[in-house]
Amino acid sequence: MDSCHTRSVKRVVALALDGVMTYDLACVVQAFRHGPGRTGEPMGFDMVTCGIRPGPVWTPNGFDLRVEHGLEALESADIVVVPGIGLPTLPTPPEVLDALRAASGRGATVMSVCVGAFVLAGAGLLDGRPATTHWAYCDEFAALFPAVKLDPGALYIDDGDVLTSAGLSAAFDLCLHVVRRELGVGAAADLARWNVTSPHREGGQAQYIPDALGDNNFPGALAAALARAAADPAAVSDVSALAGMALMSERTLIRRFKAEMGTTPRRWLEAQRTARARELLETTELPVEVVAARAGFGSVTALRSHLRAATGTTPAGYRRSLRR
Repeated sequence: MDSCHTRSVKRVVALALDGVMTYDLACVVQAFRHGPGRTGEPMGFDMVTCGIRPGPVWTPNGFDLRVEHGLEALESADIVVVPGIGLPTLPTPPEVLDALRAASGRGATVMSVCVGAFVLAGAGLLDGRPATTHWAYCDEFAALFPAVKLDPGALYIDDGDVLTSAGLSAAFDLCLHVVRRELGVGAAADLARWNVTSPHREGGQAQYIPDALGDNNFPGALAAALARAAADPAAVSDVSALAGMALMSERTLIRRFKAEMGTTPRRWLEAQRTARARELLETTELPVEVVAARAGFGSVTALRSHLRAATGTTPAGYRRSLRR
C-alpha cells in the first residue's frame, strides 16, 4: 500500500523569545520545516517562527534572528513549540503567557524544548501534570513551580496536548516522537535517517544516557546484537537470546543496560517489536497474525497489548487512522 498519509497539514508555530537558544529552535526547524532529502520538502507540517512582535530577536549565541510574525501567529497554530531561553528563571512577559493560555484553551497542542518548560509552567499549563526539563535546572524549576509533577530523568514526556523535553538533543527526540505520532513510524524513521540520528529513544530513558547503537563504549558483539535486534526483532526470541548474541551473561546484559541506557533489555526489545509492528501495519496489507510474528510477538494478544500501550488503539484501528 502507499504509505503516504492523507491527514490535513498541521500548522506548527515556534515561539522565539528574546534569549532563545538557537540550537533548540534549529531542532524544531529540522523536524517540522525541513523534511528528509536534498529538497527538504516538509512532511505534513506548515511551520513558521514568531516572536512577541515581528522584527529582531536577541539570542545569546553571537547573532540575532529576525522573525516575520508576532504573537498573532499562535491564533492559527495546531502545535505551539516554546524553545528554551538563556535565562529561564526570568519572568515571562504577560502577553506571552496570555497567548499561550489562549492557544491551549482553544485546543492547540503545546510543547516545550529544554528550559522552555519554565515558560509553559509560568502560564500554568503544567500545573498538576507530568513534565521534564534540562536536568541541570530541575532544582530551580521545582522550587518555582511546585504544582508541576516534575520528572528530572525523562528525555521527554507526552501528556496528550502538552509535551515537554529535556535539554539539547532531547529536543529532536521529542520532535521525532511528534512526527511519529502524527505521521507514523516510517515518516519519523526517514527524518531520523536524514538527520543521522537514532530513530527512536524512549521518553522514559534517562536524559544523560547515550543511545545504545551510538555508544562507543559498547563492545562490538553487543553493538552488533542490538543492531540486529533493531533491524529484525523477530530474530531475537528473548533477553536470554540477546545476551547470547552479545557474548555475555543475561545478568551482565541487564547491568549494562541499566547503567548505560537507563532501561532494561526487555523494555528495549519490546520497543523494537512495537516499532516494527507499527511499520508493518503502516506499509503492508499483511494480516495481523503475520505482523505479530514478523515483529517477534508471541501472539496477536501480545501485539494488541503493546500497541495499545504505545498508541491507545488496536492494530485495525491503527491502520484505519492512517488511511483517513
